[in-house]
Amino acid sequence: MVFSSISFLFYFLPAAILLYLALSVPVRVGWRPALWRRLGNLFLFLASCLFYFWGEGFLLWIMLASTLIDYLAGLLISGGYRRGEVRELSAGAPRSGWQRLGLAVSIVSNLSFLGFFKYFNFFVESFNSSMAAVGLVGAQWQDVAAVTLPLGISFYTFQSMSYTIDVYRGEVKATRNLIDFACFVTMFPQLVAGPIVRYRDVATQLVHRVISRPCFVAGIRRFVVGMAKKVLVANVVAKPADQIFALAAADLTPFVAWFGVVCYALQIYFDFSGYSDMAIGLGRMFGFDFPENFDYPYIARSIQDFWRRWHISLSTWFRDYLYIPLGGSRGSAPRTYANLVTVFFLCGLWHGAAWTFVVWGLFHGAFLVVERAGLDRILRRAPVVLRHAYTLLVVVVGWVLFRAETLPHAGGYLAALVGLGEGDAVRYPLMRFVTGHVAVMTAVGVAFSAPLLPAMRRRCSEHRSRAAIAAVDFAELTGLAVLMALVTVHLASGAHNPFIYFRF
Repeated sequence: MVFSSISFLFYFLPAAILLYLALSVPVRVGWRPALWRRLGNLFLFLASCLFYFWGEGFLLWIMLASTLIDYLAGLLISGGYRRGEVRELSAGAPRSGWQRLGLAVSIVSNLSFLGFFKYFNFFVESFNSSMAAVGLVGAQWQDVAAVTLPLGISFYTFQSMSYTIDVYRGEVKATRNLIDFACFVTMFPQLVAGPIVRYRDVATQLVHRVISRPCFVAGIRRFVVGMAKKVLVANVVAKPADQIFALAAADLTPFVAWFGVVCYALQIYFDFSGYSDMAIGLGRMFGFDFPENFDYPYIARSIQDFWRRWHISLSTWFRDYLYIPLGGSRGSAPRTYANLVTVFFLCGLWHGAAWTFVVWGLFHGAFLVVERAGLDRILRRAPVVLRHAYTLLVVVVGWVLFRAETLPHAGGYLAALVGLGEGDAVRYPLMRFVTGHVAVMTAVGVAFSAPLLPAMRRRCSEHRSRAAIAAVDFAELTGLAVLMALVTVHLASGAHNPFIYFRF
């Protein structure tokens, strides 16, 4: 089940909210609030299991197994299996062999789940291709059963694993309550597409949250805006992007190739950030405050700045759990560059089991190295428009690697971008892909890739009378109602509604 579906919007979500709010009534009136919050956590866990089982069936067992292993590992690391209060470990203090074993079991089990279910098919295909290339066709693995990729496995394994690492480091106290921990790992608002929430971000909220009317209303606003970004913009520009990337590279003209990659750049941003907005909004409706995941990355002025704004929860995860433990930027320049390349090699591989994702990660890692080696000093002295143009060019070219099915296809597409293709403008004219609807949504996407809404809110908040405030609130409410109506019409009509996270 995905957020942008009729079954979720009009069946699952209303039922979940109503039942959850009913469980929160005793909390609001002060009758045994701790018990009813725990019952609310149990309900969210069961609802999340149903949400996941609806689409993935019995692959649910992988998520439940990862949850149980990390819960037990956290107890082993913290000593919480013994009687008495669970205490937070001292940061930097020596750890026993049993504590190291608990951390190792957590990391190995999670990476094993991720490695087998996400990369087994990739390994088999790469091995068979290598054998064919050297003439050893007989050594290929034939009739190997394909492994099904569980939805969201990249997100929930990283989320669950961060808990045991933080417990081991002494940055968070382990929990003895399995229901609370299972609720944290499986929470359906951010289960499929993030943001990657850390236990320390929500540990207090799991036991002390209160659902206020302003927070609930803000959650609805955020959810509707995210849904509109996904359905009204991302889904519309996805259609020409899919059509153009489905063409043979030899059939591409420069104009068609550039339009295709611009559409894909808008699709992936509005799709991914839209899902993050919906997750954050849903979290607020249920009393949780999830971290922001996007900060208008297309206004970045360097690749370093881009990664401070794009998929923030993932980039900070890699920074805190891989880059810094490898040494970060504390060592020599070559060591720092090697750390950056390693992190972005794994970042690319995290995004998908294909060599295109690996090269995309290395591509970004290379530009980060070049910027650290001195390009950033040149950029700081350059005009803002040039810094912005440089960043957009690198990012958009990188999206070709990210979207293309194979490296040869990516190479041919990049050649078409610079006019080295053999495309026929008569056979595949640009206007074949640019309908009126697509043109409007492309323009909307370009405009709202910049922080126009925050700027409009700031302007409206300055020197407003009470009547003006009421008018703005009414206009916002009307706009949200219109957006939701348009979303409903699009979904009910069966319009193009791709789900791009199956590869993640």
